[in-house]
Amino acid sequence: QAAKSTRTVVTAGVPHGLVQDEVMADILTIHFQRPRNNGGDVEEVRYPTGNKGVAHITFEDQEVVESVLKKDKHLLEDKRLPRCYPLTVTRYCDNVSSFLIYLIVLPV
Repeated sequence: QAAKSTRTVVTAGVPHGLVQDEVMADILTIHFQRPRNNGGDVEEVRYPTGNKGVAHITFEDQEVVESVLKKDKHLLEDKRLPRCYPLTVTRYCDNVSSFLIYLIVLPV
């Protein structure tokens, strides 16, 4: 079984404060399990993380990570949310969270 970090993606743009954290984790799980989002079996959703609007999604299989990363646009939609929210999905690495926050707060 692949190491957990190789089976994890970092998702930025998660709407903050609209629903309870547990509900948002459930919404994210559903999003990343859907075939139309190139998803698959989710092992764990870490939300909230230390960074506002960022979640870590760990899949059971590393192949799902590659599939999810190939999808052009991830739009988080659920009847419990007022609208669709675009998500930025990147491969997990130790420094990616800080890098994503930098991009979100200070767009280049």
